[in-house]
Amino acid sequence: MRIFAKYKRKLRAQKKKDIPDGLWRKCKHCGEMITKKELEASLHVCPKCNYHYPLSAKRRLLITIDEGTFEEFDADLYPSDPLKFVDTKPYPERQAAAREKSKGLKDAIITGTGKLNGIDVAIAALEFSFMGGSMGAVVGEKITRLIERAMDKRLPLIIVSVSGGARMQESVLSLMQLAKTSGALSRFARQGLPYISIMADPTTGGTTASFASLGDVILAEPGALIGFAGPRVIKQTIQQDLPEGFQRSEFLLEHGFLDMIVQRKDLKGTMARLLRYMGGNTKPKTARKAVIKKRA
Repeated sequence: MRIFAKYKRKLRAQKKKDIPDGLWRKCKHCGEMITKKELEASLHVCPKCNYHYPLSAKRRLLITIDEGTFEEFDADLYPSDPLKFVDTKPYPERQAAAREKSKGLKDAIITGTGKLNGIDVAIAALEFSFMGGSMGAVVGEKITRLIERAMDKRLPLIIVSVSGGARMQESVLSLMQLAKTSGALSRFARQGLPYISIMADPTTGGTTASFASLGDVILAEPGALIGFAGPRVIKQTIQQDLPEGFQRSEFLLEHGFLDMIVQRKDLKGTMARLLRYMGGNTKPKTARKAVIKKRA
């Protein structure tokens, strides 16, 4: 017993090693503990349950576009306040808080061009931390400008949607963006250029009702919430119980709303293969006609 008492005194004398904060994270889906390093290596996907954590627009572009090739457009566009909208806070105050939360973004989207596995693309990614990724006049304008640049340069288009829908602080000006972006995509389609839409968690409201649903190919990440209105609103409207998980990507794939569900680690390679398959249409029509005439 004296021997054990001696060892006890030694253990008490030893200082406990401090474990730095932020090394571990508890998965909010399965509850398992994951190291920060392990989570970053898996592109922020839980290795235990495959839960896909939300990504910022910057992080999304970083893992999608080849390093050093991204060129951002219209970064200085920011929303005005023509309606002088006030709920609990004036709209400019909400914008300022959103800029701080999104680490300096002026609105809820980043647009630009770059290379994806060597393929030139025009790409946009929405930022959920900026007022829920909601679509206002600036988001609609930046998407429309990107589509027009893609047409001018004959580039395929990729849009990653993460959004709560139209921005209520801009009222009808926000709703007008549904028609504006849809009209631009209609002109884009007539040029024979490919458009890949990616629906991440969540993609809802006016975003789903416009550009997110108009892709030549519509992809989604596993478990993504996708829909127009929320389950409670739908249930109250139709007065019926809803199937479990009916707004998740797996249910939507089964019922034909999506083309594919793709794991995040496979998303870049899948898009590259799709673009190579559809890429013949990115050449100017005059060049194709000249080749046909020469062969004839």
